[in-house]
Amino acid sequence: MKCPFCDHPDTKVIDSRPTEEGHAIRRRRGCDNCGRRFTTYEKVEETLLMVVKKDGRREAFDRGKILSGIIKACQKRPVSMDRMEKMVDEIEKNISSSLEKEVESYYIGELIMEQLKAVDEVAYVRFASVYRQFTDVNTFVREIEKLLKPDEAESQKEEAQKEGKNE
Repeated sequence: MKCPFCDHPDTKVIDSRPTEEGHAIRRRRGCDNCGRRFTTYEKVEETLLMVVKKDGRREAFDRGKILSGIIKACQKRPVSMDRMEKMVDEIEKNISSSLEKEVESYYIGELIMEQLKAVDEVAYVRFASVYRQFTDVNTFVREIEKLLKPDEAESQKEEAQKEGKNE
């Protein structure tokens, strides 16, 4: 493994241990040349998953893009990097468990919003405003109202389901 700091080709493994889920191995490495340490992850390469974009283009699934979007949404928010990576793990697990070879970008966006909503509502609104392309303040306000009244919306759904069953 090449050192990310000095590009020296030889590094040594100092410590190895499985990740929490056991799907990867975390390795602490040290560079023989500059003496700095860094972490690498080793995991099984899975079949290539394609993302179908809104315009019909297809591109390879990129975990880094999801993490980047979450980091931007959580900027200056009390969300740890570890928590953000766990959100990406959860999203990736959800996508791969579907066993599909292609997934709509819309579906990935909804999974990201679901994770952000559970972790930090401000980050959720930030992401949603870009993802859903809010065009005016009213759209923004409607999204915030949904956050403020989730129990009310849920009880209205339940009422409608009950009425449908009683007919």
